[in-house]
Amino acid sequence: MKHILHIILAVCALMLLDGCQQQQQLQQNARTPAYVYRKGYTAILRNGRAIAPPHAPRCIKRAIAAGNKIIRKPYRLGGGHRSHVDSAYDCSGSVAFVLREAGMLKDGAAPASGDFLRWGRPGFGKWLTVYAKRGHVFLIVAGLRFDTSGSGRRVGPRWYEKSRACGGFKVRHIPGY
Repeated sequence: MKHILHIILAVCALMLLDGCQQQQQLQQNARTPAYVYRKGYTAILRNGRAIAPPHAPRCIKRAIAAGNKIIRKPYRLGGGHRSHVDSAYDCSGSVAFVLREAGMLKDGAAPASGDFLRWGRPGFGKWLTVYAKRGHVFLIVAGLRFDTSGSGRRVGPRWYEKSRACGGFKVRHIPGY
């Protein structure tokens, strides 16, 4: 009887550890977007410009084209808020530009980063996910990150294959995308 009790306890401990490990992996995956290439479904980065995947919906191709229009623009706090087309963009101004061009945000809308906490629906999108918190927002579009803070400093809108720390961010999407 003692032997059976030890076996049951050992199995329960292994299940608990496995469950904790799976939960940690889910939390890690939710926090850190990773570039994973899937032929036909993942954008490709060439010379800083994103190339839309052939199977992407039209609005995702428009989002990528919009991001390409403003890459290499400098960072400026408030950039992109007074005017859709601007000489510089901050994080929320650049995200709003991409979403407006893709038809996913009303024309004239100029949300701040914290406003994206209520945009769309909670959770990850198939093609496009907004990562938002008070003070910063960025996008993952067809597997590429569109962000104004790539190397720990504000550089203006750029595409990245590399992940970034995502602690404290909430993920949002539009159903179907």
